[in-house]
Amino acid sequence: MKDDKEELKQVLAEQPDLAKIKEQNISNDPKPKKKHKALIILASIVGVLVLTFGIAAIVGGWTGVKSTAEFITRQILGMSWLNTIIGAALSGIGGSAFLGTWYGGGIQFFLYDTIKIIFLLCLLIFIISYIQSFFPPERTKIILSKFGGLKGNMLGALLGTVTPFCSCSSIPLFIGFTRAGVRSGVTFSFLISSPLVDLGAFILLASVFGFPIALSYVVVGLILAVIGGVIIEKTGVGKNVADFITEGEDINIDNIELNRKDRMIYAKDQMLATLKKVWPYILIGVGIGALIHNVIPQAWISAVLGQDKWYNVLIATVLGTPMYADIFGTIPVAEALFTKGVGVGTILAFMMSVTALSLPSMIMLSKAVKPKLLASFIGIVVVGILIIGYVFNALNFLFI
Repeated sequence: MKDDKEELKQVLAEQPDLAKIKEQNISNDPKPKKKHKALIILASIVGVLVLTFGIAAIVGGWTGVKSTAEFITRQILGMSWLNTIIGAALSGIGGSAFLGTWYGGGIQFFLYDTIKIIFLLCLLIFIISYIQSFFPPERTKIILSKFGGLKGNMLGALLGTVTPFCSCSSIPLFIGFTRAGVRSGVTFSFLISSPLVDLGAFILLASVFGFPIALSYVVVGLILAVIGGVIIEKTGVGKNVADFITEGEDINIDNIELNRKDRMIYAKDQMLATLKKVWPYILIGVGIGALIHNVIPQAWISAVLGQDKWYNVLIATVLGTPMYADIFGTIPVAEALFTKGVGVGTILAFMMSVTALSLPSMIMLSKAVKPKLLASFIGIVVVGILIIGYVFNALNFLFI
C-alpha cells in the first residue's frame, strides 16, 4: 500500500506548480490587468464570427453559410493548404507519379498530419492551459462541493473539459476530490469527461471530420460522463475507494491569484510538458494512420470494421482499450478509418475506449479504488461506449 501511495504522489508531483510560478514572478508583477479585457477579447472573436457568417448568409443564404463553415474547417482548422504545399514539394522531388504510389501517398499523409496535429496541439494546449489556470484543483473542489444532484454531475463533467488531457493525470485530482468529501457521482463524472472531452479535442476533431461530428463527440462524451457518475453514486459502489485515500488528510492550499504573465508562463510550461509527453504517440498514431490510409486495402478494413458487421463497434472498443494515448494520438488513426468508409459510431467507440479505458490508466485507477468499483466503472463506460457506437452507426447517413 505504501508503494501505491508513493507512485500516486509521483504522478501528482508532475502537475504544474502554480505557487512556484507565482513565487518566481512576484517581483516582476506587471501593472494590474484590466478586469474585463478577457471578456472584450472573447466578445470580439464572437463578433467577428457572427459578422462573417452574417455576411455569408446575406450574400449566399444557407449555401453561403455552409461554404464559409467548410472553408474554416478545411483551410483554417484542417490546414488543407499545407497538404497542397507538401504534395507540390514531394512531386517536385520525386516526380509527378510519386504521389500516386503507396509510399509517396504515405509520406505525404505522415508529413501533413504530423505538422498539422503538432501545430494545432501546441496552440490549443497553450490557450486551454491559460483558461485552466483559472481553475486550480482547490478552486475546482470548492465549486464541485457546492452542487448536488444532477447539477453536480453535469458540473463535474463540464469542469473535466478544462482539466488535464489524459486519465492518468486526472486520477490525482480524483483522489483530492474524494478526500475533500466531494460526492462520488460528481468525482466520477469528472474522471470520465476529463480525458474524453476538451476544447482541443473539439477543434482537432472539427479540423478532420467537420463540426457536426466534433460536436456530436463532445455531447455524447458529456452525456456518458453524467450518466456514469449518476449510476455509480445511486448504486452505492462509489464508496469503494482505497482505504489510504479515505484515511488520508485533505490538504487545502489557499487560492493563488495569478497575473497575466504568470498565466502565460503556466500555459507555456503546460504546452511543452504535454508535447513532450504525447509526441511519440502522435507519431505512432500518424504512422498507423498512414498505413491504413495508403497500404491496407479497403476490403480488409470493411471485412473487420464494415458497417454491415454487427461486431464492428465491439472490436473497435476492444482494440482501443489496451492502447495508451490521449485523443490527439487517436485522431490520425480515426481519420484514416473514416476515409476507408468506417462508420462514425465505430470510430467514436475506438477513440473513447483509447482515451477513457487505456490499460495504464486502469492500472493506476486500480490503486485508488477497490475491485468492485473498478469493475463497475469499466462496465458502465464500456456499455456506454457500445451504445454510443451502435446508435451513431445507425445514424451514419447524417454525417456523410
